[in-house]
Amino acid sequence: MHIYRLISLVLFLLSSQLVTAQTFRIFDKPIIFNEERERLSLEYLEKRHGIIQETATINPKMVVVHWTAVPTLESTFDVFNPVHLGGRPELTTASNLNVSAQFLVDRDGTVFRLLPDTTFARHTIGLNYMAIGIENIGGPDAPLTKAQVKANAELIRYLHKKHGIEYVIGHHEYYDFQGSQLWKETDPNYLTQKIDPGDRFMKKLRKRLQPLNFKSKP
Repeated sequence: MHIYRLISLVLFLLSSQLVTAQTFRIFDKPIIFNEERERLSLEYLEKRHGIIQETATINPKMVVVHWTAVPTLESTFDVFNPVHLGGRPELTTASNLNVSAQFLVDRDGTVFRLLPDTTFARHTIGLNYMAIGIENIGGPDAPLTKAQVKANAELIRYLHKKHGIEYVIGHHEYYDFQGSQLWKETDPNYLTQKIDPGDRFMKKLRKRLQPLNFKSKP
């Protein structure tokens, strides 16, 4: 009888270890990507990036990390989900395509995919055509969490393995690419000031990603 109890205990401990060591997971939570969003995306690629193509896709070589400055996952989703951008005149002058990102990370580190990895999203001026965006729930009044640092690192490692990512930058670092061969924005005066996700978060993230030697400048 004791041997059966011992076996049961061993099996219980093994199953507990598997639960606590769960593999990295992505949950699909798609935003609208209909014919109108694709039309606006293709228009953006042509007018803002000078790229003409038949499908609104990208060849990812960069990951840009953001924060949302919106307090919850669902409210952020409601911002990104509409096809058309509203209430931001500094952006609508360039295009009526709504802002979005391919991924959204909640404060507990849960990762949601809003768009397929290679689908175009408007999130970083001059670099959208080659960049996957990762948005993190938080902002100046809600500093990003340790769980988000870990989740971003795991997600970026996954994307690197899948796409051969070369660059990882914070949104506030995109200015460094102006004037480089990677920068594709047809209007040199079209810029917005960004502080997200900040040097502190990127330092923690880069420490976790250090073995992969990602570039942060052109």
